[in-house]
Amino acid sequence: MSWYCPGIVALWIAIFYGVLQGSTELFPVSSLGHAVVVPPLLHIPVHESSKSFVPFLVLLHIGTATALIAVYWRQWGRIVGGFFHSAVTGQIGHGDDRLAWLLIVGTIPTGIVGFLFQKPLQNLFADPRLASGLLIANGGILLGAELLRRRSERRAGISHRDPGLEAGRYRTVEDLGFVQAAMVGVCQTLALFPGISRSGSTMAGGLVAGLRHEEAVRFSFLLATPIILAAGLLELPSLAGVAGLGSIIVGAVVAGLTAYASGRFLIRFFRVGRLDPYAYYCAGLGLIGLILLT
Repeated sequence: MSWYCPGIVALWIAIFYGVLQGSTELFPVSSLGHAVVVPPLLHIPVHESSKSFVPFLVLLHIGTATALIAVYWRQWGRIVGGFFHSAVTGQIGHGDDRLAWLLIVGTIPTGIVGFLFQKPLQNLFADPRLASGLLIANGGILLGAELLRRRSERRAGISHRDPGLEAGRYRTVEDLGFVQAAMVGVCQTLALFPGISRSGSTMAGGLVAGLRHEEAVRFSFLLATPIILAAGLLELPSLAGVAGLGSIIVGAVVAGLTAYASGRFLIRFFRVGRLDPYAYYCAGLGLIGLILLT
């Protein structure tokens, strides 16, 4: 019996995708790439061309966005307050006011590209070979950003293993310029292709913009939240009439819980960790996909 067939999502396939989505969306390894490549590698019959497949994935993203809000709920409260404060006073301060507008500027590129090219990009979701190749490219992006950071560290004579030295050398998110925030937002548009990680591309962009690793993760997660949530809410009407909606909702809850745990882990990991392990993982998975799915 097929685990996933047009119009119907079985409970265990929904849970499988929930775990897969929640454990790969925040890690810099591309949840969409995994959703396209992993099922055929495991010989799971999935119909990516089904009309309910993309809305199903997007609803899982709502679970992920909810997890991100839960991780940063205090900061999101301050960001919303900072936005209204700056809108009323007409002045942008250095703290939460500025962060609110940096996030708006960083979100615009993905919103525009996603709106204009939504249908052509969705047609790429059914090609696991393309996703495998882009996973390799994602690994190259991560490694490239780390190579640039290491060069910067050598010139400055600092050690990444000493968070105090890195904090003194590199910026916080609130120190970013609006042009730099827009450039990180442009990096986020790459995640519209299956195999390029949203968090990975924005973390890499943040490192190039001069953020320390911990701050690059924070900006990446905050920047992803409105895009993921908006995409999910826009796709909700397309789920009307889809059989097995209860299973999809269970999958979304599983994705949220898994993403919450993943987010907490990554925040701690990138206090001293780097992107390198995830780069090698993506390159390896992509290579396996190209060999076995050709």
